[in-house]
Amino acid sequence: MKKLILGLLLMTSWQFSAQELYMPRNIKKAYDNETRDLSGAPGKNYWQNKGVYYVEVKVDANTKVISGKETIIYTNNSPNDLHDLAVRFVNNLHKPQSPRSGFVSKDFLSSGLDIKSFIVNGEKYEVNSDDWGTVEKVKLTTALKAKSKAEIKIEWEYPLSVQSGREGQIDPQTFYVAYSFPRISVYDDYNGWDMLPHSDRQEFYNDFNDYNFAISVPKNYVVWATGNFLNPEEVLQPEYLKRYKASLKSDKVIHIASESEMKSEKVTRQNKWNVWKFKADHITDFCFALSNHYVWDAASVQLKTKRVSVQAGYQNNAKDFEHYVDWMRYNIDWFSRNWPGVEYPYPVMTAIQGYADMEYPMMINDTSIPDDLKDARLTADHEIAHTYFPFYMGINETRYAFMDEGWATTLEYLIGIDENGEKAAKEFYQNFRVKKWINDPSAEQDQPIITMSTQVSGAGYGNNSYVKASLSYLALKDYLGDEVFKKALHHYMNNWNGKHPIPWDFFYSMNTGSGKDLNWFWNNWFYTNNYIDLKVNNLTQNNNLLTVNIENVGGFAIPFDVVVTYKDNAMEKLHFTPSVWEKNQKRSNLTIPITKEVKSVFLDGGLFMDYTPKDNMRSI
Repeated sequence: MKKLILGLLLMTSWQFSAQELYMPRNIKKAYDNETRDLSGAPGKNYWQNKGVYYVEVKVDANTKVISGKETIIYTNNSPNDLHDLAVRFVNNLHKPQSPRSGFVSKDFLSSGLDIKSFIVNGEKYEVNSDDWGTVEKVKLTTALKAKSKAEIKIEWEYPLSVQSGREGQIDPQTFYVAYSFPRISVYDDYNGWDMLPHSDRQEFYNDFNDYNFAISVPKNYVVWATGNFLNPEEVLQPEYLKRYKASLKSDKVIHIASESEMKSEKVTRQNKWNVWKFKADHITDFCFALSNHYVWDAASVQLKTKRVSVQAGYQNNAKDFEHYVDWMRYNIDWFSRNWPGVEYPYPVMTAIQGYADMEYPMMINDTSIPDDLKDARLTADHEIAHTYFPFYMGINETRYAFMDEGWATTLEYLIGIDENGEKAAKEFYQNFRVKKWINDPSAEQDQPIITMSTQVSGAGYGNNSYVKASLSYLALKDYLGDEVFKKALHHYMNNWNGKHPIPWDFFYSMNTGSGKDLNWFWNNWFYTNNYIDLKVNNLTQNNNLLTVNIENVGGFAIPFDVVVTYKDNAMEKLHFTPSVWEKNQKRSNLTIPITKEVKSVFLDGGLFMDYTPKDNMRSI
């Protein structure tokens, strides 16, 4: 009982101190409404809406038109009656009039979505989609009551863009079909309807839905997709069905189909059209790819509770993709056992050679980097790391990209140590992630990480989302130590798996999970214009004690090493965690026991590269 009382007292203190973190008014309202809790857990009134999607889609390989019809059973779990439905169709980004974050070529442009019919609860709506952007509202004649369901039926078509990026035509007979169906946008507890348009920079925010897809494609086209493949017997010829089924139990790569086999019309059933069926439940998105000539490799990996199918589709002689199945087997196992140390949650992972370096639930669309296998492998590592953030956690990437990109960058670095050694992983992280940010003094680089991702652009967006966020997580790992850091991370993930966390849920979950008031750290890293810049102001040696006076010019609470060089040229390295900045984030006086006369001191931040390294050294 004493332990319980102490725990409650600690919890109360965290909750009180948690109020020191700035909240926008809409976020504060969610906490006031108790949909979220200052302990970091979902509040007692937490809710989220859900759709069950039944989609029949047809791919015309000649006209490059995707057409379909869908039925959505949409549940309004909110306490509010909904007088509108917000419908999101990301592919309208290709319409000439859509706002975009940058220049696009003519091959990127298309006519966008054409809605043929739109029916809600049996009532037909006259919808003109000509002027629709990536998200639009449909006014309901009868409100969708709180805690009730609606049946929405939509028929539609749209053309695949010639230029392939996140989706589109990879080549004339290979297509990556993502964001391919109208969906109900997110209605949540802090913004209501998510009406932010997609601009091609920030990524995505979707409900956890159940998807049932029937994909009609011409004979000789193989389909890869999110979720469980339900009907291989109906679409594959016997030899290739046998190979596919063998791959589901194999640790070794099985070449299900070669390019020549695909082209010789041996692989699929020779119906004019084959219908490939897939199902995925409680997932934030669904996508698929198809080709009539891509090589198809597969194997599987045994995890603690299940065996996961691992597949790759790629152009013949793509030297990096020839390794992809083995690489993915390895990283799925590594992520499950090490960092984040949560078992890969899905039954399949498929890599398709395309142009995006982009993650989707259970799929990735990666550029081929055949001349640099280390870089190619880290690309796969990064995209598969996104399985946890944003898909397992349901993050709002559009507004808070650092909640997923920062973690994927961190996990990419940690697995890179195991794959390539600490020295190579550190060099890659510094050269590819940190240098361009820390060496760029322009104002947009010093905006607070907590700034909404839609409000920053260019390199400022990328460095907030990837670099600075990743460095903050690594600094916190150093501060807490691996055991406590992982305990706190798991507490956050257990709280918000399958739900929609926002930054404050992360901050407060980590406070509770670590047993520490980390608000000083969150304020330092997320709410300031800080950067990395330490300076040795003064050194004094008094007998067997060395005092090092350090000024934190840049402000970030970083870990660092003090490298002491003695007059006999012997060297000693001492590590200091971000705890040195907990009480005073501007200055620190370090007292270091020594046994010899000191010549100089150098501050080495390692990954935490300094803006002005020349003042990191001082001689006595």
